[in-house]
Amino acid sequence: MTCSGLLLAAGAGRRFGGPKALAVVAGHPLVLTAVNALRKGGCHPIHVVTGASAVEVESLLPNDVTAVRAHDWELGMSASLRAGMHAATGDSVLIHLVDLPDVGADVVARIREHAAWDSVVRAAYAGVPGHPVLVGRKWWPEFTASLSGDQGAREWLRDRVAMIECADLATGSDLDVPRDHAR
Repeated sequence: MTCSGLLLAAGAGRRFGGPKALAVVAGHPLVLTAVNALRKGGCHPIHVVTGASAVEVESLLPNDVTAVRAHDWELGMSASLRAGMHAATGDSVLIHLVDLPDVGADVVARIREHAAWDSVVRAAYAGVPGHPVLVGRKWWPEFTASLSGDQGAREWLRDRVAMIECADLATGSDLDVPRDHAR
């Protein structure tokens, strides 16, 4: 059962003060921290969706990672997710966000354990839905068709997803504004 990794890293990070993919946390750009979590968690191949500062973000990517440029990234998360889903391969895809520095390979591996052609699985942190999200190939057309605005596939996932608790491994907290960096 193959599970590709899809990292959403296209945003401009307006509230953050710049693209989060380029932010350095614990000595590493967030895009590399997230790529390593996907790799060490067992995802292959890995696709990174870029948009804002695409050239700079893409210059950081290892040779075995494929950049997918979302030319319409300014339309919101759904545009980035749609671009990434068109590039996804394998039996399932594990979708991760660039601004989750404490979500590491252990969380990715726990979610990836549920990879199957018909899976729909999501990490939860103390019962609160979070990322990563795993979607089996069976659902890709329906999942992609449901995307709109900056909400991604939240509504589509609501009644279909199996939640996998991961609070013992991470907080699942995102970096939204610069002061989150100190958290």
